[in-house]
Amino acid sequence: MCDKPAPFVPTSTATQGSRRRRLWELSPTCHCPLIGVGLSLQGLRKLAEKSIGNELGLDDYELHVGVVNECAARKTLSEALQKELERRYVAEVARFHKARTTAEVEALWKAAVGAGNVAGAYWAGLTHPRCTPELEEQMTRDIHMVQHQAGAGARVDLDKYNTLLAAHARLERDLLKMQERCNALVQDKAAAAREHETALMSLRALAIGKDTELGQARAELAALRATVPELETRKRLANRLAQVEAREARLRAQLAASKEAPAPASALQPAPTPAPPVAQPVRLVNRSILCVGGRSGNVPVYRSMIEQVGAQFAHHDGGLEDSSGLLDASLAAADLVICQTGCISHGAYWRVKDHCKRTGTQCVFVDNPSASSLARTLREVETAL
Repeated sequence: MCDKPAPFVPTSTATQGSRRRRLWELSPTCHCPLIGVGLSLQGLRKLAEKSIGNELGLDDYELHVGVVNECAARKTLSEALQKELERRYVAEVARFHKARTTAEVEALWKAAVGAGNVAGAYWAGLTHPRCTPELEEQMTRDIHMVQHQAGAGARVDLDKYNTLLAAHARLERDLLKMQERCNALVQDKAAAAREHETALMSLRALAIGKDTELGQARAELAALRATVPELETRKRLANRLAQVEAREARLRAQLAASKEAPAPASALQPAPTPAPPVAQPVRLVNRSILCVGGRSGNVPVYRSMIEQVGAQFAHHDGGLEDSSGLLDASLAAADLVICQTGCISHGAYWRVKDHCKRTGTQCVFVDNPSASSLARTLREVETAL
């Protein structure tokens, strides 16, 4: 590779004919740019070591200079380079082969320079039969300037590349921070989810315990109800007893007040309207008759008339002051219900009607809350019985 190159003898296009020139037939000034742009350093080193037969201990510059010197004559390495260039740029060679004049070759070269694809075009143009020394020199100048521009572009690209590397490193750092933050958030969410799951399981266990206690309480209540027969009837009787005791207390209070007052009752307040005589219907004896509604001033008259026929008297004002629960207890204990519709609430009316319909208790609805109407009602009931 270090032999002195033989002197170059240019071949004219007249003597060359249509044969393409070989690598060692080109001007030595073309070898340097041709080897530099046509082959990569790695490929050039493999080709040189294969041709020489052993490994070359040369750096890239020494390898380039040695190969350029070998191209000046036909040798093993130059023939190998010729074959490699022909194989690599077969498409460009075929495209330049269509040119028939030097002008056409020059046009193809300028088009390649404009497109930035000069490596294959440089080889195909230099070896073309119609390439003159003048065109060869022009192509060498052009390739020289292209290499300068490529170097400047490479420097610009290198600066951009370095800038991109810095930006990439910054983005990687930011990404790492975001990933760490996301991992921390995921761990926090997982811990919160575990806490919520634990709390949910505790609440479910508590609800199950409450349901169990409720079931046990219901079972105990059912057992207690089974041990106390007729519990509802006893409740109604207890309510009735409470009413009787409250009435007895009021009567005792009235009796005590009348004993202490020296003046006759007629001087203080008008005497109640005397009850008209009522026949003694034997079928109402010991029956419980409930009067719902009526004027509060006529209640003593109602009581006297009903007790005269031997029945037990009970009264409910129809929801004006007495509670609805007391009405239910009074209805349950009554054998006959006299409902004075003009003096009760709508709720009490429907409650009386519903109870009597469900239980079959006899019920008489009276529009006029007078004593005569009550007497007539009692006679009609006695007749119906």
